[in-house]
Amino acid sequence: MPAIVLVGAQWGDEGKGKATDLLGDRVDYVVKFNGGNNAGHTVVIGDQKYALHLLPSGILSPGVVPVIANGVVVDIEVLFDELEALSARGVDVSRLLISANAHVITGYHRTLDRVTERFLGKRQIGTTGRGIGPAYADKINRVGIRMQDLFDENILRQKVEGALDQKNHLLLKVYNRRAISVDEVVDDLLGYVERLRPMVADTGLVLNQALDAGQTVLFEGGQATMLDVDHGTYPFVTSSNATSGGAATGSGVAPNRFDRVIAVVKAYTTRVGSGPFPTELFDESGEFLRSAGFEFGTTTGRPRRTGWYDAPIARYAARINGVTDFVLTKLDVLTGLERIPVCVAYDVDGTRFDEVPVNQSDFHHATPIYEELPGWSEDITGARSFTDLPKAAQDYVLALEQMSGSRMSAIGVGPGRDAIVVRHDLL
Repeated sequence: MPAIVLVGAQWGDEGKGKATDLLGDRVDYVVKFNGGNNAGHTVVIGDQKYALHLLPSGILSPGVVPVIANGVVVDIEVLFDELEALSARGVDVSRLLISANAHVITGYHRTLDRVTERFLGKRQIGTTGRGIGPAYADKINRVGIRMQDLFDENILRQKVEGALDQKNHLLLKVYNRRAISVDEVVDDLLGYVERLRPMVADTGLVLNQALDAGQTVLFEGGQATMLDVDHGTYPFVTSSNATSGGAATGSGVAPNRFDRVIAVVKAYTTRVGSGPFPTELFDESGEFLRSAGFEFGTTTGRPRRTGWYDAPIARYAARINGVTDFVLTKLDVLTGLERIPVCVAYDVDGTRFDEVPVNQSDFHHATPIYEELPGWSEDITGARSFTDLPKAAQDYVLALEQMSGSRMSAIGVGPGRDAIVVRHDLL
């Protein structure tokens, strides 16, 4: 049985929750392998809307075991806020497992994130201020706090002391903020221990045993390809590997166990935060996409930057991730447009680039080269087969498929759980 990786193909917010939900009743485990609560996704079930930030979307599927793996950084307060909110709505959250090796976001990480971003001024990255970057920095600097450390108070105190020894000098002398006491951090974290104890496990072992037993495991990436710390638009990226390679390092499951890589791509493009965005629109077309697509961040509420579909980025995502299948979302948002531009290449100072330029400066100055495709006016939200779509909508999907480097296996045609057209089975 397969191990499937699901990632975003653009700058996030592509609708990965819908793709996960499409597979949800046919998988046994859903694993979050990177990121933290700095991004979110919305899943619509019937007339109920669920906004998730830290938890894997598989927590909404009965019988599925949701897993927060070692590559994730966990804000424990946010974790329990989400669990309590779901429990209050009748969702069973008792199956959740959390890796003993997952790192913990503390109060000092959140403080440093906010003051550092403000200190950067006009060079700001666009961080959400939730402590994700500083927590990953501590992980790499080997002064991080892991879930397992919470169960040994002596080790926890030593690690917090070591982390704050430098950070308090920084807060006091550079940022003019108060020092943070070791006791307040330790006491806060210890307050969660008994509630965490049943959830924390050797999740790498659990997942490998599940695959050995023939069960299906879905690995769900947070953020997206163009926000990957190695392969994205650095430095305007997240602090983890959001591409398919991160599924292996972020979970403890070897790469040769993965059978399929599904990338979710929106029928247009959006991004939140700073950084280059070649197809960004600043006119009424951009406002139309933002309004019709309700393009506001699930986690932050920030309006998303909007632009037309960027085929070179989709090809880049296909290459970096080894994409076997694309899921195209929000096709319905384009309904009513007479003509739909698609970026097929870039112009950089008179030179044509058919692929994403490797040089940061070139990409920053790239001007999109567009081809226009015919639009459609028919309502497509009721379509459940490819032939139900208007001819122009079918042609749009097929054109994107040809440009993007892999097949378009499913197409989102509305916000509802069942508003999807499946062309090829994803399992």
